[in-house]
Amino acid sequence: MRRFLLALVATTALLLPGAPAHASAAKVTLGGVAVHLRAGTTQVITVNHTHGSLARVSYWVLRDGVWTRRLTTSDGHIGYGGLVAGSRRHQGTGATPLGTYGLISAFGTHPAATGWDLPYRRIRSGDYWVEDNASPYYNRYRNKARGGFRWWLPLSAENGSERLAAYPKQYEFAMVLDYNREQVRHRGAGIFLHVNGSGATAGCVSAPRWMLKKLMHRLDPARVPVIAIGR
Repeated sequence: MRRFLLALVATTALLLPGAPAHASAAKVTLGGVAVHLRAGTTQVITVNHTHGSLARVSYWVLRDGVWTRRLTTSDGHIGYGGLVAGSRRHQGTGATPLGTYGLISAFGTHPAATGWDLPYRRIRSGDYWVEDNASPYYNRYRNKARGGFRWWLPLSAENGSERLAAYPKQYEFAMVLDYNREQVRHRGAGIFLHVNGSGATAGCVSAPRWMLKKLMHRLDPARVPVIAIGR
């Protein structure tokens, strides 16, 4: 029993903000959110739902074996459809997927800046995020000039895609989650971390502009950044 209790205490220490994190740890809890670490992850964004569509969004860094919160805001937002397990999400419900996801690339309205390490694409006329379930480019960034999806369908349609230039405020800075990269049809496409709009998102996570701008200069693919979305 004594050995069990000592092991439990050691495991619990891993889960506390600011606690040591061993290289072998596959899971930690930061700011009340369970985070499933990937090999090499030393940057984490946590999203902790508070009430309504509001969420606390925090940025954590692992240094010398300790997770430290470097940025935080209580003015983040999730989708109008609430939260749902990623495997049970359905396109068009406005729900934000629970779980841990990689932050794999970014896009926005500005030219790429020095210090932005995530692969970045500046929004151009005709750029869409494909949500056409019949397209081989489902859940991918694509320009309508290249074809392969029904870009002319309205966004309100079941297979309507998102014209990125239509959201210059929210997509001034946006980071792409690797949610549904396997392209399971009708599970949903275009889950991002982006700048706040007027309130709830359509399934993405949003945060104030100042935070997105800072994150653009901090996130580094070599540090395997992830975002963990919890209740």
